[in-house]
Amino acid sequence: MSAPRLPGMRTLVTGGAGFIGSHLVDALLQRGDTVHVIDDLSSGRRSRLPQDPTVWEIDITDAASVTAMIAEAQPQVIYHLAAQIDVRASVADPARDAAVNVGGTINLLQAARPVEAKIVFASTGGALYGMEAPIPSDEQVQPAPEAPYGTAKYCAEQYLGLFNRLYGTRHTALRLGNVYGPRQDPGGEAGVVAIFAGCAHRGQQPTIFGDGAQTRDYVYVGDVVNAFLAAGDTRPGGVWNIGTGQETSVLELVKHISQAADRNLEPVFAPARPGELQRSALEAAAAQRDLGWIPATPIEEGIARVYAWVHNGQPDRAAL
Repeated sequence: MSAPRLPGMRTLVTGGAGFIGSHLVDALLQRGDTVHVIDDLSSGRRSRLPQDPTVWEIDITDAASVTAMIAEAQPQVIYHLAAQIDVRASVADPARDAAVNVGGTINLLQAARPVEAKIVFASTGGALYGMEAPIPSDEQVQPAPEAPYGTAKYCAEQYLGLFNRLYGTRHTALRLGNVYGPRQDPGGEAGVVAIFAGCAHRGQQPTIFGDGAQTRDYVYVGDVVNAFLAAGDTRPGGVWNIGTGQETSVLELVKHISQAADRNLEPVFAPARPGELQRSALEAAAAQRDLGWIPATPIEEGIARVYAWVHNGQPDRAAL
């Protein structure tokens, strides 16, 4: 059950200048919250944010700065999205990945205790359940990550649960599917929807690694923001999948983007990446039951919005 939300809550979004975080900041401001943002701006951009939130340019691995900032801002809810998100970077430098994704989370947990703030943590579903997981995977499936990134996210989840047991806190983890939407960098290494939409707009051929049959659970960023809002307003802590439960292959993505762009995309095929999951989808019935959350955006509609955003010049302040 959801708790009544006090008007004008004090909230903090780590990674708030990022793709998902900036949309979440907008939603929190729209409902009347006081919002602070932590972002080291290594990949986030201030231009994604309105003027309202106070932005603290802090690395979450800097425990002293994180503690001082939280003591000053006194947030009631901390939405923790700051992370090292590149799977390949985690393989190349697992110590750095763990320092950010585990150590940074511990820093926030420690700093949140004196102010009694609840943490809502952006975990991963796609990188957590592993090769042998049933499809769609629910929260009862034993995690078996294939890369340091998924391992670190699962470890951070365990620290949230530990603090809940030790201190009676109400921290929550959301295991996200493959999030896509406006503001996702179409020139980056992650976010295949934005990358392919950028290729379509420029008249380039997208590259598919493997045969294109591999599937993911693509969930629209506006729906993900609603999940964070619901989780922040719910009393008990817990772990919930946030996905559609539907598999979409890379080849199907190409078809959807071709329709949105009104042009036929002819992909180039490259060797499959080692260790890549062949199938992934998240069962989110528990989130519907406990948080009242459902994914409302059909993938065709979401992809059309992404392509329109790319076509319009990729504005940093694009709305959902």
